[in-house]
Amino acid sequence: MMRRFFFLTVLLLAAGAESAFAQEAAEAAISSSDTAWLLVSTALVLLMTPALAFFYGGLVRSKNALNTMMMSFVALGVAGVLWAMFGYSIAFGGGNAFIGDFSMAFLNGVGVEPNGTIPHMLFMAFQGTFAIITAALISGAVVERMRFGAYVVFIALWGLIVYAPVAHWVWGGGWLGSLGALDFAGGAVVHVNAGAAAVVAALMLGTRKDYGRQALLPHNVPYVLLGAGLLWFGWFGFNGGSALASDGVAALAFVNTMLAPAATLVVWTLLDYARTQKITAVGVATGIVVGLVAITPAAGFISPMFALVLGGIAAVPSYFIINWRARTRLDDSLDVFAAHGIGGLTGALLTGVFASAAVNGSADGLLYGNFEQFGVQVLSVAVVALYSGGLTFVILKGMSFVMKIRADVKEEGMGMDIANHGEEAYTSGEGAVLLLDDEAPVVVNTNGKAKKEPTLA
Repeated sequence: MMRRFFFLTVLLLAAGAESAFAQEAAEAAISSSDTAWLLVSTALVLLMTPALAFFYGGLVRSKNALNTMMMSFVALGVAGVLWAMFGYSIAFGGGNAFIGDFSMAFLNGVGVEPNGTIPHMLFMAFQGTFAIITAALISGAVVERMRFGAYVVFIALWGLIVYAPVAHWVWGGGWLGSLGALDFAGGAVVHVNAGAAAVVAALMLGTRKDYGRQALLPHNVPYVLLGAGLLWFGWFGFNGGSALASDGVAALAFVNTMLAPAATLVVWTLLDYARTQKITAVGVATGIVVGLVAITPAAGFISPMFALVLGGIAAVPSYFIINWRARTRLDDSLDVFAAHGIGGLTGALLTGVFASAAVNGSADGLLYGNFEQFGVQVLSVAVVALYSGGLTFVILKGMSFVMKIRADVKEEGMGMDIANHGEEAYTSGEGAVLLLDDEAPVVVNTNGKAKKEPTLA
């Protein structure tokens, strides 16, 4: 009996030692500095969605400001919850070359074990912030006329059917990543994806009732500047965090995120001045966003001087497409396609030109003799645009059979704030005043007796 007890004790001690050893090994694989940087980056990227709310909210008329901002804020909940339930597994689960599986649905097996040098659940959360803002970006094309409930259903379906599979193709071990497509932080996955969806959604909803008949001017340009500034701040986490480590590549992406939008801003203001002899605040804010979008796929693959070149070049196509779009019947309300679709396209293609293996050991681009890389970049943005645009059409068409997607003329005239939320961004009166009993007027009851009642005046 004593011998058996001794043997069992030894086994338990050995198992405990093995478990402790495994835990120590896992902890050793996690870098505290990498984890700290990704914690900060995740918070920075999450901040970008409220920043987008201010950017978009300032660009619309005052009667639609609250509704426009709510379209960004609601994505924090809808896209965030669905990412944890299904989206993360579809994007990063095993699956095949085209779609992940449901092995990590409801965060099954997603704990504090290492994923590279950071905890797995932190990687999931960081990627979730990308899913959130990508869904919110599309709202800029449909504001001032899409019903809020329909928008919520749309981004829920779009996030699972479109965003998650595309993320799998590029970042989750899918076929585009296997071909060698370079997308450091989301040129194709985020911006081309959202831009293609935006233009299809805008075409399907049609123009706003006042489009082309009166100037639809921004109601709060300081909000636009505030949003652009906060987006730039958050974008350091968006790009720098995509290195998934606190290292030289993160520093490179960080510096490029500072320089490229600066160059875009300079070129944008020159174009503005040459065309109108004015430098507009909305133009400055838009130029910053276009530069941020364009550097996103290239941030960790090109040198800082080429980041300046890329940022300067990116201003030109987006600037002229915005001005061209305003003369057409395409009511992409806040120019999501021009800023994000074309900006992301430009950045992705120029990544295939300026990428240098000497920068981070990944791949050379066209400038260094690698013609194939440029071809892969063209293929990646074309496929993502076609897939996103096609599935966006299918989703919205299917929704139209079971629910009303667009607001009616009366609701548009009233404003989407009141029609959808029963609230206003800006009230016009001082509100109701409650009178006390001794201040209330005399009210005669049906029985002829008089009494004072508190009332609202």
